[in-house]
Amino acid sequence: MRQAALIGATVDAVGAWEATPLFAGPTVVDPTLEAETARRRFDQEIDEVLGDTRPVEVRERLVRGNPADVLLEAAAGAEILVVGSRGHGTFARALLGSVSARCAMHAPCPVVIVRPPG
Repeated sequence: MRQAALIGATVDAVGAWEATPLFAGPTVVDPTLEAETARRRFDQEIDEVLGDTRPVEVRERLVRGNPADVLLEAAAGAEILVVGSRGHGTFARALLGSVSARCAMHAPCPVVIVRPPG
């Protein structure tokens, strides 16, 4: 937000969520409920990160899809891409891949990776 204010930019807050895979087990998943849950989490995270004070315009967009793909597409034409890092361990990162690492390697603009406190 501070960087955007310095250069008079707009912030695109982009979130991504993936549907539960069909092979996730015997549970029946309601796609509408999944979308509503993703929206609720996205709104909560936006409020926690940005708060009420927003010195620049913030455009919020929640997209269903692979998080790295969604962020890389959103980075087209951007001045900078800021991504969070959940800090998964080595095993999870090897199994799932790292969204932040993929963005750092493939984004068409500079990337800043923000780690959680502590």
